[in-house]
Amino acid sequence: MSKPAVEEFNGIYLDLSKQPGKVKFAEPGLAWKSVAGGQSSSLDGEQFLQCQWSRGAKGHEVKILTRDSGVLQLDGFDSEEFDRVQKIFKLFYGLNLEHKDHALKGWNWGKGEFGKAELSFNVQNRPAFEIPYTEISNTNLAGKNEVAVEFSLPSGGDETGTNGHLGGARSRGRKGGAAKDQLVEMRFYIPGTATKKENEEDGEDKSGEGSEEEEHHNAANLFYDTLMDKADIGEVAGDTFATFLEVLHLTPRGRFGIDMYENSFRLRGKTYDYKIPYDNIKKFMVLPKPDDLHFLITIGLDPPLRQGQTRYPFLVMQFKRDDEVTIELNMTSEMLEGKYKNKLLARYESPQHRVVAEVFRGLSGKKIVTPSKDFVSHHQQAGVKCSIKANEGHLFCLDKSFMFVPKPASYIPFDNISVITMSRVGGAVSASRTFDITIATKNGTGEHQFSNINREEQKPLEEFFQIKGLRTKNEMIDDSSALIAAALQDADMASSDDEEVVAARADRGSADEDDESVDEDFKADSDSDVAEEFDSAHESSGSGSDAEMADADAGADSDPPEEETRPKKKAKTSK
Repeated sequence: MSKPAVEEFNGIYLDLSKQPGKVKFAEPGLAWKSVAGGQSSSLDGEQFLQCQWSRGAKGHEVKILTRDSGVLQLDGFDSEEFDRVQKIFKLFYGLNLEHKDHALKGWNWGKGEFGKAELSFNVQNRPAFEIPYTEISNTNLAGKNEVAVEFSLPSGGDETGTNGHLGGARSRGRKGGAAKDQLVEMRFYIPGTATKKENEEDGEDKSGEGSEEEEHHNAANLFYDTLMDKADIGEVAGDTFATFLEVLHLTPRGRFGIDMYENSFRLRGKTYDYKIPYDNIKKFMVLPKPDDLHFLITIGLDPPLRQGQTRYPFLVMQFKRDDEVTIELNMTSEMLEGKYKNKLLARYESPQHRVVAEVFRGLSGKKIVTPSKDFVSHHQQAGVKCSIKANEGHLFCLDKSFMFVPKPASYIPFDNISVITMSRVGGAVSASRTFDITIATKNGTGEHQFSNINREEQKPLEEFFQIKGLRTKNEMIDDSSALIAAALQDADMASSDDEEVVAARADRGSADEDDESVDEDFKADSDSDVAEEFDSAHESSGSGSDAEMADADAGADSDPPEEETRPKKKAKTSK
């Protein structure tokens, strides 16, 4: 029996790969291998569902839609090779190679159609662009008539969808691995209403009899629901392993339901839904809140969660300490005894925070980090209350890092700390009760300031810094010395002022008694004396002598002080 014929093409790029390669078509299927070596892939011919020929980025492109809702792109064909490729698909796979032209008008309005494997945006019945469902990581209602679509990012720059997983959930985000700049979000404005029947049939106008009574939904909501169903293919198909309802999140704020799947978990809120692969979890911490009432579960994500322009590198959940739950995992005994042996239990009956942490650890394989045993606060807690600017929260001392929650959640590893400075900021009253900590990072990358820490926590923190070998600088000692010196200087100044006053009084002798002593030599003849000096009608009163009038006029012109006028009065009365 002769070997089946093989057709080869060189200079072909697979799913936007960095390097071109050689693709071989044969009756059993196709195979592609990079010219640089290392990367190779193959696809069984029985998986071929549909094939299209169109203009591509490197030349002309052959797009293959697979039966498992995957999309395979081969780019780099010459236009003259169309007939040859068409015959290959007809002879080997019994498929007709469709020639599809793209819309080149550049319009940003058109019609969204949901296919089996991708979302197509059509302008005048021609596709302007297509989005494979496998490349969609999340979608949210960004407004009443607006839907945001977020795209998966590769976990590594070498992942280009050519590592043996073509299509399906495991290739999410790998098509864009070759690009330096990547599209991460797209928003669709979808006004008006639509019926569910319309949307299910690719948006065609099917307004027949009885459709008026059918559910007329907001078009954006219907688009969102349909995309959610389509994008879930291959990733979260089937039942969840565990579900936790209405879990309070401090970051991002709100209540979300948590659905746990094999490879990812989903947060379901009233406005936003997030689907997060376990591979994105970099840190998992269980922190007892210093109020003896709550526990905080903090999950570090990379890449961070995105909500519009806001990024959330940490999820912060809050649970009541005494809330207990009973759940049974929706998992077969074979899975429990096989993949998850010694990792998960079939049934849990414990406080909710403990159950959530155990299920997360079992499914994601991440280590649970708890506060260090080397630190106990003055109030016998694992964290201290403090603030970052106007945001109050708690600073926890872990074995290898500091963690501040809830907002802004800040993670500071010890190996990135240059120096920790303790200082007193504020007035005399507040400074005596609280202090600040400033953590400077290495290489001048910035600093973190935690303020309004209770003065009672100074000693436990200093002991912890010493145990961990962290370099510290205590500016409060200098501040205390300065305050004491200032206080002593004020006391010395006050005592010297008192001495100067006493000495001055002593030098004045009996001058201090002038104000209160009575001038025994002064005898007032009548009330007319006052009128002579101060009354404007003094000419009509008094003795009327010219000498006295001259003296009075001279006194009025020169405006002498009171001490100098008194001897004149004595002279006047002694005549």
